[in-house]
Amino acid sequence: MKIVADENIPLLQPFFGSMGEIHTLPGREISNQHLRDADVLLVRSVTKVDERLLENTGVKFVGSATIGCNHVDLDYLTSRGIGFSNAPGCNASAVVEYVVSCLSVLSEQLGFELEDKTVGIIGRGEIGGRLERALTLLGLEVKSNDPPKEAAGEQNLFSLEEVLQCDIITLHTPLTDSGSYPTRELLNATIIENLRPDQILINTCRGEVIDEAALKGRLQKGDGLTVALDVWNNEPAIDVELAMLCHFATPHIAGYTLDGRTAGTEIIYQHLSRYLGLPVRHKLGQFLPEPPLRRMAFSSGVDPDWALHTAIRASYDVRHDDSQLKRTLRLDAPMRAQEFDRLRREYRVRRGFDRIKIELKGGKADLLATLSAVGFNLSSK
Repeated sequence: MKIVADENIPLLQPFFGSMGEIHTLPGREISNQHLRDADVLLVRSVTKVDERLLENTGVKFVGSATIGCNHVDLDYLTSRGIGFSNAPGCNASAVVEYVVSCLSVLSEQLGFELEDKTVGIIGRGEIGGRLERALTLLGLEVKSNDPPKEAAGEQNLFSLEEVLQCDIITLHTPLTDSGSYPTRELLNATIIENLRPDQILINTCRGEVIDEAALKGRLQKGDGLTVALDVWNNEPAIDVELAMLCHFATPHIAGYTLDGRTAGTEIIYQHLSRYLGLPVRHKLGQFLPEPPLRRMAFSSGVDPDWALHTAIRASYDVRHDDSQLKRTLRLDAPMRAQEFDRLRREYRVRRGFDRIKIELKGGKADLLATLSAVGFNLSSK
């Protein structure tokens, strides 16, 4: 069996090596020619999977090691009888941790307390739902908007207008162009112009959900709007001027914990095994190394807010990835695009909060609750 795979999918050989011969390529370069005699295709979101890619090939199964599947023509796969799996939820915790890190650092830099802020979440799917629960447990007032889920009967959802009035707005929608609730340029020029100068906008879903030209124009006014972008139009050839105007600009790595990325590989491996009628022989824990930061300890007298922010930033500080991307923005256009992809391809080992054990010596109940809310693994002595 021939397996063609994006070279950036981790642990390909350990999971799939016994199934067949693996051929790896940069995801943006996978073409119809590479798939003529392939049986299985494994991709990430940078590969558009449609009739043009798969026509006259032998591909019988497509696996995407991603939460979303906007890059896959599911109707075409169904019409051809091609099996498919993505990896819903695989990196949801990592994206939540990215947003939490942004808020932690911004609270220090801009001088506010988290519990004094309201948060508007646009898109209450796997990621948005987890973020809503975490921030609510931290004591923030959270309002979520998700029209498709509201139409399906979910409760405690708010209108887009209400959510856009929150102090912090964070985007977690799929990219859709059709249907009753399209999300392309959901934040259009009018909405962007009407955002308050004291608001914070974070986007970790898809760059196309925001009108980037309008956002750049708004930020060029310098009136105080704070923006953190991890996703962009036209990746990897992103808008340099917009990136420089953002408080935080990162190269589409919000979900890039080692745990999240490898969980995506494990999920599509499990689905392919079942599709082929093979036993599921491998588990992720067989292949992961120990995290570089394994343990933290706090004493009973520690201030809960200080402990929370210290633990968050020690585990993941968004400023590192921001500086890495902005360092590349002075290069010429072709080199910038290459560096964007390189930063993703060679991304450092970042582990999830739940991989770090925090010991609380005589820990208070409020501190236990605070650290647990964002996913840390706790023990109290």
